[in-house]
Amino acid sequence: MKLNDVTRGTGLEEHGITNANLIYWTPITPVLYELIVRRGEGLISHLGAIAVKTGHYTGRAANEKFIVDEPTSHANVAWGKVNRPLSPEKFDGLYKRMLAYMHGRDLFVQDCFVGADKEHRLPIRVITELAWHSLFARNMFVQATPKELESHAPQFTIINLPSFHAIPSVDGTNSETFIIINFEKKVVIIGGTSYAGEIKKSVFTVLNYLLPLEKKIFSMHCSVNVGLKGDSAVFFGLSGTGKTTLSADPNRSLVGDDEHGWDERGVFNFEGGCYAKIIDLSKEAEPEIYETTRRFGTILENVTIDSRTRRIDLTDNSITDNTRASYPLTHIPNIVATGGTVHPSNIIMLTCDAFGVLPPIARLNKEQAMYHFLSGYTARVAGTEAGVKEPSATFSTCFGGHFMALNPTVYGDLLREKIARHNVTCWLVNTGWSGGPYGVGSRMKIAYSRALINAALDGTLNAGSFEKDPVFGLDIPSSCAGVPAEVLNPRNTWSDKAKYDETAAKLVGMFKDNFAKYAPHVSSEVANVL
Repeated sequence: MKLNDVTRGTGLEEHGITNANLIYWTPITPVLYELIVRRGEGLISHLGAIAVKTGHYTGRAANEKFIVDEPTSHANVAWGKVNRPLSPEKFDGLYKRMLAYMHGRDLFVQDCFVGADKEHRLPIRVITELAWHSLFARNMFVQATPKELESHAPQFTIINLPSFHAIPSVDGTNSETFIIINFEKKVVIIGGTSYAGEIKKSVFTVLNYLLPLEKKIFSMHCSVNVGLKGDSAVFFGLSGTGKTTLSADPNRSLVGDDEHGWDERGVFNFEGGCYAKIIDLSKEAEPEIYETTRRFGTILENVTIDSRTRRIDLTDNSITDNTRASYPLTHIPNIVATGGTVHPSNIIMLTCDAFGVLPPIARLNKEQAMYHFLSGYTARVAGTEAGVKEPSATFSTCFGGHFMALNPTVYGDLLREKIARHNVTCWLVNTGWSGGPYGVGSRMKIAYSRALINAALDGTLNAGSFEKDPVFGLDIPSSCAGVPAEVLNPRNTWSDKAKYDETAAKLVGMFKDNFAKYAPHVSSEVANVL
């Protein structure tokens, strides 16, 4: 098929799809804009971005994700609450009904790649019933050239049909919504949700399974940027910790903001775009990301738009706090066009500590780095979720546990080996609260976090003096330009020192309880970090 070909009901027979109406093959962005508007899927904002709504689901449906339990993958998958099994028979029955559902419908196909490194990239095909989901795939993955499209042979296919629903009593799902990965048949099926993040995160899960097993490549939920001297840095962090914000630095070039691989030559981006959380986005604090919300080609997901003036309101959370922007990397001024760079000199592990007891930055040794990587700690705060009355610890292993198909220690061992081989300096950065917990203290200023990270990346912080934190055993710098000295040690910022000691001890206990499941699989030095 040639670029932008439109055919009637042919071309997808290899997936069992027959008798579709119109099939749009890898349509380009202007074509998709026209189709999105014509089909009533979204509105064009006054400066060119396209605004869409996802309906019931405004975030990932984590409890609706399954992996087919079949012989080729059974022994490899870390089965449990995250990776729930579904029988091959249930999958086949559901897939057969999806094929029938697609009869007579318009479909959108994006043939593209995952992985900027041509040696390791995975050819994929994304089939959707919504034009804006096809634009999302075009933004987020690596676009194929017209020449590459002529011989494109997908090794994994994602089929996303939001209007198709499962029957739980028949299909073995938890609800009408489902995200199911079948490694044997090399297909992902999604239904019952329009939240576009399910497309990208299901593909990420596929890579997290394939790359460590087949190529010993360390797959990472992280952002990566490069300094003026060519030094690279990796930023691990869960949603809300500032991973996208802090890696989009005007003085450093962005490789990618969310998913990367680390091989024998360096690190490379899995994606071709960014999917940034943009609630309360500020032009002053985050100018590069802010400008993307005013660009043609950007998808604004669940962002409020005035239907008359077509102006958007980035502060309005009436639909959700999880408003998102999907845009190609080329919308960011400072990017690494190749999508790859050298081995990192520094690793930053970001946490949003709502208890207010972790330091704004601390240096980690190899054992501490593996401990905090496997822990993947951040915190939810009171008021953001029903029933949450005080800060609540969240541990997501490898800073992306929902997307890790293998045992977490597989990724932890790869991290430890990479750190040791390439002499990487590791840091734990708290972008959360200082001077007390949420509701008492205040959120760490972005300017302080940037100053600390910049000092870590240019080497000045590592060359300075440190003091040992007696509770967490962390090395805390004594000073940093641009940051008040009293802010560096969190205990100093609390007026009630006894309350700090009590709260810190409570968080240490949470860490230990969470890490107990990993202790038998790691060295005693790692197990006894706290």
